[in-house]
Amino acid sequence: MITGYFTEQTGQESWTQNISTSSATASPTWPCGRKNYGGIFDYDAKFERLRTVDAALQDPAVWNDPKKAQALGKEKKSLDDVVSMLDKLGRELADNTELFEMSKQEGDDAGLLALQAEAARLRPGIEQLEFRRMFSKEADALNCFVDIQAGAGGTEACDWAGMLLRQYLRYAERKGFKATVEEETPGDVAGLKSATIKVEGEYAYGLLRTETGVHRLVRKSPFDSSGGRHTSFASLFVYPEIDDSIQIDINPADVRTDTFRSSGAGGQHINKTDSAVRLTHLPTGIVVQCQDGRSQHGNRDIAWQRLRSRLYDHERRLRQQEQQKLEDSKTDVGWGHQIRSYVLDNSRIKDLRTHVEISATQKVLDGDLDAFIEAALKQGL
Repeated sequence: MITGYFTEQTGQESWTQNISTSSATASPTWPCGRKNYGGIFDYDAKFERLRTVDAALQDPAVWNDPKKAQALGKEKKSLDDVVSMLDKLGRELADNTELFEMSKQEGDDAGLLALQAEAARLRPGIEQLEFRRMFSKEADALNCFVDIQAGAGGTEACDWAGMLLRQYLRYAERKGFKATVEEETPGDVAGLKSATIKVEGEYAYGLLRTETGVHRLVRKSPFDSSGGRHTSFASLFVYPEIDDSIQIDINPADVRTDTFRSSGAGGQHINKTDSAVRLTHLPTGIVVQCQDGRSQHGNRDIAWQRLRSRLYDHERRLRQQEQQKLEDSKTDVGWGHQIRSYVLDNSRIKDLRTHVEISATQKVLDGDLDAFIEAALKQGL
């Protein structure tokens, strides 16, 4: 006779037992039982916060501030996803636990096999919640910027930077994110010297922040007529888009402003005026620029927003000593600082931090980065 399968499938026998003993006393509003998830997924806090957000959105006055209303709507969706999933899992696990006990007592193997299939059906929901628990940092739920910079390797590095731009645009597309190339400086022969992508979507920063670092490419160069093997480098720096709810105080005296003529497309007007703006934060050396718009005033506003985001991320990294190595990696885009190696002629891409290795190189270059990102998040990088 089949026994104990349902609890083994959930992976936590005590969890199933807790649900069966508490489901009779839990109120209808809390079908999964408050204490079952409190320490794991913080159900109590999320449920109470959802009630607060719902009440705020029902107040007509909230729409006087569209940005605040939009932020609350986004938070409500995120909370709804977790609370609804926990409620659903709680109800189904409680029901299935009761059926499991009945089937076990009656020796109903067919019923136990049906519960086996039911437990397998619930597993993806549990795994999804476990994955979301890895987004523990304050800014994980925010949109983000991805800066790509060609490093050592000349034309090869510029071409590699262009390949990485395509890779992360494809990754964003796979995730259903909106990705916009906001800055792009072409290489002298091919590829890019630098580029900035804005990625908008739920947990965009939480997913992409582990990609910060130096990426190394080894391949037979299409620019070398002798077919020689070349090594080149490009760096990625990912930082969150900070909204107005987070206060970042910047002393204007610490910021040098330079204007210059835009090199991008945009018609005759944009190429005849100094519409592009570059901001340099002197104490940290952080440099941001914007040349996407036709107006110097508009470009200045966007550049200041980016500077606030960069400074926020800079301070966050300084407060977390384990992340200091990522800050150091920005100073030398070359040997000894890479986080991932792409060896194309050997069909091997390996993450040097998590040791995840994939042979399907084209899939990775087409944006299939989930294995690398999930491994890094699980290791707390």
